[in-house]
Amino acid sequence: MIHNDKINRREALSTVVKGSLGAAAVFGSVGSVATACAAPAPESEEQAMQPKKPMLMKVGCQHGGTGKENLEFLARHGVFNMDGGSPKVIPGVGWDLDDSMAKREACEKYGISLDAYHLPLSSAGIEHVATPNIMLGKSPERDREIEMIQQMISVAGKTGVKSLNYNTIIHVILRTGRTLDPTRGNASYNTWNYEEAVKRNEPKTIAGDVSIDEMYERITYLLDRLIPVAEEYKVQLANHIADPPTPVGYRGITRWNSPDVFEGIKRFAQLYDSPYHGFNLCLGSTAEGLKDPKTEILPIIKWVGERNQIFNIHLRNIKGGWNNFQEVYPDNGDMDFVTVLKGLRDVGYSAMVMPDHIPHHEDPASGLQGHAFAFGYIKGLIAAIGSEA
Repeated sequence: MIHNDKINRREALSTVVKGSLGAAAVFGSVGSVATACAAPAPESEEQAMQPKKPMLMKVGCQHGGTGKENLEFLARHGVFNMDGGSPKVIPGVGWDLDDSMAKREACEKYGISLDAYHLPLSSAGIEHVATPNIMLGKSPERDREIEMIQQMISVAGKTGVKSLNYNTIIHVILRTGRTLDPTRGNASYNTWNYEEAVKRNEPKTIAGDVSIDEMYERITYLLDRLIPVAEEYKVQLANHIADPPTPVGYRGITRWNSPDVFEGIKRFAQLYDSPYHGFNLCLGSTAEGLKDPKTEILPIIKWVGERNQIFNIHLRNIKGGWNNFQEVYPDNGDMDFVTVLKGLRDVGYSAMVMPDHIPHHEDPASGLQGHAFAFGYIKGLIAAIGSEA
């Protein structure tokens, strides 16, 4: 089922795998933003008088699956859009269409829209995913894995699922420990400190050394074969930011969005001219590559949003930034989510805003409590900002 026909790419990036953009992505300044994309100036009195755009986005969920208990939990908290995880896998084939349809029907009983699934290109790292050979660049093994993913796209399309979230990574999500916050009831925050990670002297992955150009060769090999199927079935392919962006060559790998996360986003975005090529834009993972997330996140939202390439939003806040951060609650990080959601509103974003990487604490119901708080926080922001229109 593999499609070998190439997608028409922008002329300026026709040599994306081999050209000078690779060097630009590797040697670009960390966290820099182009002058043309500088943070917007405060509104003038005239701008403030202009009618506000409507709020089209909605709160969503990416956890818990489509079982009765989770669906009732979501409905009780006013969450009526979700990423359902993934259907059952038929070995050697792909997803079970009957199971996928059953998931949709289960959601519909509670008035919940099944908007997205996760492809088996996850954040678990190359040693733990079901399709390792795609990002290892090993043929013919990767061709068989790609055929399965093509079948999964067709199942999503037949089920009415409009977006598929995926990762193009080799490293697992990288963290160095947890930080306790006594001011928030001893909540525990996932933490990444690059200097601490280097001291651990961890070995390279099974992938060995992989340059940024090799990463993009593997990404384009995959997407050249997936995007025609996505276009046929009208399913968006939403790539998640590599988490976190890291310095060049960390444990042998230069991630596709490193070391300058904005330049990486631009390079990936411009690979294809297709309405089905875009991002599961995780604001937390993006902020992890910035020196000043509060101001630098806004030009990224504007640039990607105006290209209509934001397919999903993961709303996660952090304290810190490039090479040193903690994942915190949405209301106590460095990003101002009132301004962020206004930025999403202004580019016409209309899909899900999903809680992501909720802090933990000792209560057995920690996960449910954290998600309930985040759902209410997002719903409150959407309602308040929406009332300005």
